[in-house]
Amino acid sequence: MEIRVLSDADFRPWRKSDETLSNGQPLQTADLQALRLLISSSSNVVVCCHKSPDGDAVGSSLALAEYLRSQGKEVHVVLPDAAPAFLHWLPGYNTTLRYDKSPEEVKSVFSSADLICCMDFNTLSRVEDMKELVEESKASKLLIDHHLNPDVAAALTISRPEMSSTCELLFCLLWQLDAYTEMSMDCAMNIYCGMMTDTGGFTYNSTRPEIFFIISKILAKGVDKDLAYNKVYHNFSTSCMRLRSYVMLKKMQVIEHLHAAFFSITRAEMRRFRFQKGDAEGLVNEPLKIKGLKLSISLREDTERPNLVLVSLRSSCGFHCEPVARQFFNGGGHADAAGGKLYCSIADAEQIAIKSILAFESELKKTD
Repeated sequence: MEIRVLSDADFRPWRKSDETLSNGQPLQTADLQALRLLISSSSNVVVCCHKSPDGDAVGSSLALAEYLRSQGKEVHVVLPDAAPAFLHWLPGYNTTLRYDKSPEEVKSVFSSADLICCMDFNTLSRVEDMKELVEESKASKLLIDHHLNPDVAAALTISRPEMSSTCELLFCLLWQLDAYTEMSMDCAMNIYCGMMTDTGGFTYNSTRPEIFFIISKILAKGVDKDLAYNKVYHNFSTSCMRLRSYVMLKKMQVIEHLHAAFFSITRAEMRRFRFQKGDAEGLVNEPLKIKGLKLSISLREDTERPNLVLVSLRSSCGFHCEPVARQFFNGGGHADAAGGKLYCSIADAEQIAIKSILAFESELKKTD
């Protein structure tokens, strides 16, 4: 099949009415036909997402798998590694396969697949150790994502960076595939969780009215939004809360005149507070609660690999952190939510964070 990469020009704006989803379609006719053909011509499907999967990655993967199974497909959802514990309640999570835990089983699944659906990542480096499995597979590939500059060689790439989440994009596609009427509550719950987590509970990247039209349709399926919120955001252990408090009290460095802040977390500190995967999730957002703060940077040592620092960036008040991630942290992402990695000590990473803030001094100093 000819490789076709969709651009923003392929997407028509949605009308803000009850006919929005049926008349303002994300895919034009030829591309919708290509999507239908990919699905109809497959029987064994692997749905995969990026390493350290978040709510959007897990939710979109499980929701798509639910739909594909309703179409009679054999489907396996493969994660490179575990998602945070606060996502394990999602419908279908207990059926997922993990490459870090069962590499031979995952290899077997990939070898028998005739379609691989790549969810919520724009480049194969995001799946890390699974990269060769995806690259070398003879199966057709479908990419559904909302990150900038997709470069996965896929039979069909559906990319919409301005959407809040891959889950939002997936809902639009399922609607266009006439799958909404038969959509299960489990499918809807996974989509809702992905949209909720990728917008911080609809507090950022969620101003478009269409998002809430979609939410109304999801709620009509019986999704309990309060349950989802409590499962995700009210799920910390005591040691996790103590870690987060410690970081804010002892580690947060605020550069007041530049409206920026950063903090670091070492392996020793994680051991002290019995760190579990997900314990630092969303912590980078906390400094943004400071009045006028424009940039927050989180630096965390990897729990296993030395001289690897995981970086998260968030921004607000008209400043965008994506260029900072790209220029200083070997990363990228969305305008106000980005990430990256540094291959150095945590002390060196702190110096790079300071350097990055100073490099954007003029923009950070600007006032409305």
